[in-house]
Amino acid sequence: MELINPDVVDLSRFQFALTALYHFMFVPLTLGLTFMLAAMETVYVVTGRQIYKDMAQFWGKLFGINFAIGVATGITMEFEFGTNWSMYSRFFGDMFGTPLAIEGLMAFFMESTFVGLMFFGWDRLSRPAHLAITYLVALGSNLSALWILVANASMNMPDGAHFDPDTMRMQFDSVVKVIFNPDAQAKFVHTSVAGYVSAAMFVMGISAFYILRGQHKAFAARSFRMAALFGIISTVAVITLGDVLGRLDYEHQPTKIAAIEGLWHTSKPPYEPWLAFALPDDARQENHLEIGVPFVLTPLVAHSFDTPITGMTELEEQAGPRIASGIQALAALRRYGQAHDPADLAQFRAHEADMGFGFLAMRHAPGQDVSALSAAQMDEVVRQTEPDILPNVFVTFWSFRIMVFLSLWFFAVFALSAYVSLTNRLERNRLLLKLCMWSIPLPILATEFGWITAEAGRQPWTVFNRLPTFLSASSHGIGYMIFSLAGFALLYSTFIAAELFLMFKYARLGPDHGAHGAQGPHLTVAHDRKDAFSVASSLSS
Repeated sequence: MELINPDVVDLSRFQFALTALYHFMFVPLTLGLTFMLAAMETVYVVTGRQIYKDMAQFWGKLFGINFAIGVATGITMEFEFGTNWSMYSRFFGDMFGTPLAIEGLMAFFMESTFVGLMFFGWDRLSRPAHLAITYLVALGSNLSALWILVANASMNMPDGAHFDPDTMRMQFDSVVKVIFNPDAQAKFVHTSVAGYVSAAMFVMGISAFYILRGQHKAFAARSFRMAALFGIISTVAVITLGDVLGRLDYEHQPTKIAAIEGLWHTSKPPYEPWLAFALPDDARQENHLEIGVPFVLTPLVAHSFDTPITGMTELEEQAGPRIASGIQALAALRRYGQAHDPADLAQFRAHEADMGFGFLAMRHAPGQDVSALSAAQMDEVVRQTEPDILPNVFVTFWSFRIMVFLSLWFFAVFALSAYVSLTNRLERNRLLLKLCMWSIPLPILATEFGWITAEAGRQPWTVFNRLPTFLSASSHGIGYMIFSLAGFALLYSTFIAAELFLMFKYARLGPDHGAHGAQGPHLTVAHDRKDAFSVASSLSS
């Protein structure tokens, strides 16, 4: 493997982060609104009350806008793996590509097929049949998230594959291990439920807007109550499952959990505080202005009161022997590639688990060749490589805290909203209604920071402990990267502007828009919903 221009690597990372974060603005709302629509329509089918059909149709109209534009932002990302991350695709493509292929064949086409029936089948299908279609759309969208997160989890815990020294690729072994990767299961449920929080706040905030303006009172009150109850359950689930993910990181990615907690030195249980505020200094490896809560960190992370949590300084020291072993693995691999001597293969297998650390050392070796280092050179390369095992601590630390603080805010807002709604005192709590309205974008912001925590915390690896990020990119020119980055930024900004324009337009018009036309109230509302979906689809095509 050859080193890529660091500027190209940074631009490739920035471009993928930009497209991923743009796309992830749409995903949570899609995941959550589908099940909220299914719940509304279920009440309609069971009770026959027209207002719940109106709710399903109106919120479905806003879902359609988000879905149509969100699909367009997601397709680009799969091509980026081939264009900008060719070395990663070559090394790990079998593992990563398989779940993505299943996602396309199973979930995406299922979701896309049934979403048309959901929008245009209100007057053509029976109530139970249409309800089944709505549930299939919800299932398809969440299955799509499952397979994407299975692929992502394999980058964090690459179970179900082995390295083939003849092809220099990770070869797929077990689909069962890939699907039931513990990181995949926890991350899928955590991410999906975070989407439910986003949808609940979206519905609750717009309903609060109607109540504040004295419009659509019955419609808004029912939507608000359903969203508040849906939201509080989802927020509790998000927090609980976040703890499960933290436990997995503690067991499998100690550098990530140490960076999340700003823990430079091994903790001293049980006193070690959880830092609510600090300014991590990556260069000096220390924190400034710490504000902590004593006796919280150890039980929170280790789920015990007497287990020390390894700090980043100690993790660097522990990495030294693995880096030296990885250098030996690469040296044996090079000899095996030249002569195919079984003795060289045996030596490689003895050090194979540390091969990624050898890759990590390449940028510090003379001529990027670690296979012929003297003892003194190896010691120096190991010393220089040790700090490279850590992620950007400031980014990881604060992205996690922003996510956590926002989650606590959501819990408080949903709990208070549910209480006020159930006691029929909504209209007297105008401040709460305004807080709900202003909080609409915050769950999406929280999911963005959660994603940054997960991805920034895995660095410096694309495949944890196997393949460093600086070896994963394609060898493009800087000019090409700047041009494509600017193009994506402009295109995706246009998509977001279109989304906001359509959302604001149809939210302001409300559920009664066109209700007194010649076609009658329900047919016209359905027709208006089709128009909104058609406009969004044409903008994303």
